[in-house]
Amino acid sequence: MGVMQQQKEHQRVELTGFERLNLRVSNMINHPIAQLQRWVKIHRLDTDGEREWVEVMDILSETDGIEMIFNNEDESVTLRWEAPPEDDLVPEIEVVFESEEPAPF
Repeated sequence: MGVMQQQKEHQRVELTGFERLNLRVSNMINHPIAQLQRWVKIHRLDTDGEREWVEVMDILSETDGIEMIFNNEDESVTLRWEAPPEDDLVPEIEVVFESEEPAPF
């Protein structure tokens, strides 16, 4: 194995604190159980910096359709959202077949 290949294997892409927190919150929101119950409780970890936590909470607070409940006793945040209207779930597709010729069968 060449030196360059070994160096590539040992290089890691480090995520910033914001990116780690954002990824964790996104995964929690998109989890199938959270999607079914339409709520999730996000706990602030010791590794979550103050600036990153505030930035992610600001982004969530600006997102339409999300209700945020700050739980002071354990520094967590509960997010709740409504199911999208059924009209948004399945697009309506109108298929119209117009033919002058009858089907060959």
